[in-house]
Amino acid sequence: MKYQSYLIIEGVDLPLPNSYDLEFRDIEADTGGETEAGTIQRDIVRNKVASISVGFSCSPKLVKILSGLANKSNLKVKFLDTETLELKETQMYMDKFQVKLIKDTSYKGLWEVSFSLEEY
Repeated sequence: MKYQSYLIIEGVDLPLPNSYDLEFRDIEADTGGETEAGTIQRDIVRNKVASISVGFSCSPKLVKILSGLANKSNLKVKFLDTETLELKETQMYMDKFQVKLIKDTSYKGLWEVSFSLEEY
C-alpha cells in the first residue's frame, strides 16, 4: 500500500519506486569563473533546477504507459520535493529511459524501468 505519491507524470500517479534520487543544481552563466585575485565568482542564471532519477519494478501495463511518456518532449510532472515533503509541479523531459526484463512469467514478465527527469 502506498501512503505517499512520489511522482505523477501527465496525471498518471506512478507506484512506489525502487529508487528515487532528487538533485537540485544551479545553472551558471558563462561569465562566472575565477577572478584575478583567485576568488570564485558565480553568475547564477537559475537556481534549484530539479533532476530526478527513478527506478521501478513494474508490470507490462506500466511499461507500456512509461514508454509512451518517454516519447513526449514536454511532460507535466508533480514530484516529491524533499525539502518540503510536498508535491511540486513543473515542466520536465524524460532522459536515459531504460527497460530491462527481470523475469519472464506467464503474463508478459516482470520489468525494471529506469529514467531521469530533467526540469526545463
